[in-house]
Amino acid sequence: MEELLHKFKDYLLLEKNYSVLTAKAYLDDLEQIAEFLVSTYQLDSWNDLHYPLIRSFIVGEVDRGISNRSINRKISTLRTFIRFLMKVGQLETNPLAKHQPLKVAKRLQLPFSETEVYDVFELFGTPKTYDEQLKRLLVELFYATGMRRAELINLKLQDVDLQASTLRIVGKRNKERIVPLLAVVKERIREYLLCRPENADTKLLVNENGVKLSESFVYRTINTYFSNVSAKTKKSPHIIRHSFATHLLNNGADLNSVKELLGHSSLASTQVYTHSSLAELQKVFAKAHPRSSEA
Repeated sequence: MEELLHKFKDYLLLEKNYSVLTAKAYLDDLEQIAEFLVSTYQLDSWNDLHYPLIRSFIVGEVDRGISNRSINRKISTLRTFIRFLMKVGQLETNPLAKHQPLKVAKRLQLPFSETEVYDVFELFGTPKTYDEQLKRLLVELFYATGMRRAELINLKLQDVDLQASTLRIVGKRNKERIVPLLAVVKERIREYLLCRPENADTKLLVNENGVKLSESFVYRTINTYFSNVSAKTKKSPHIIRHSFATHLLNNGADLNSVKELLGHSSLASTQVYTHSSLAELQKVFAKAHPRSSEA
C-alpha cells in the first residue's frame, strides 16, 4: 500500500504539476485513511478497498467531531487517489462512485472594504526600513493583482516587466497569466529594488537575508496590519484576493476580465465574488431608486 502512495506522489508532482505543498496535503490525508484501514480492518492491499470501509472511516471522523468540510476534503483526496489506482490497473471499479458529500453550511467570507484597504496603506506612511518597504510592497501586490499567497512567494525578478507595466504570474498547475501593473505599484517595486539585498535569491520578494519569504511570514504580515483597521474575523491573503475581485466588480469590471486576472479556469469559480457585488448593488439601488422610501 505504501509503495502505491509513493507512486501517487510522483504522479501528482510530475504529471499533474501540483506543488510540493499540495502533494504533501494529499499524502497526509491518504496516510491517515490508510492507517485507519490497516488498524481497523487489517487491509493490506488497495485492491480490497470497498465503500463500506470508506463509510466506516467517515462515521469515525464524524464521531471524533471532525467538520463535514474537512471530511469531504479527505474523501475528495481519496477519490483522486482511486482514479489513479484505476488508471494504473490496481482497481477495476470505483468504490466512491455513488458517494454523496456531507452537507456543509456555506461560509460567507467578508471582503475588506475599500476604506479598510486604504487605511492599511496609510499605516505604512513613508517606509524607513527594508522590512517596511518589503511589507508595503507585499500588501500592494496582493491588492493590485489578486494573486494567491503561493503565487506571490514564488514571483521571480524576471516576472516583472516595468517597461511593459506587466507582471507574469505562475498559478496552479503551472498555468501562466499576465496582469497589468498600476503606476503606483511600479513605483513601489522601483523603491523596493533599490534596497533589496544584492546577493538575494532569484525570487522578487526576499527577507533581509536574501531568502524567499515563508508562508507564515506572509500570513502574519497581512493579519497584523489588517487587524489594526478591521474587526472582521478572518484577515488573510485570500481575503485580500476576495476584496480585489469584489472591488473590481463593484466598480463595473466585467466578470470574464476578473476571471482572467484571478487565473480561474472557469467562471463558476469567479461567480462566488458576485455575492458581495450584489450586496453593494442592492445598497445603491435602495438608496437611489425613487420608490425606495415608500412603505
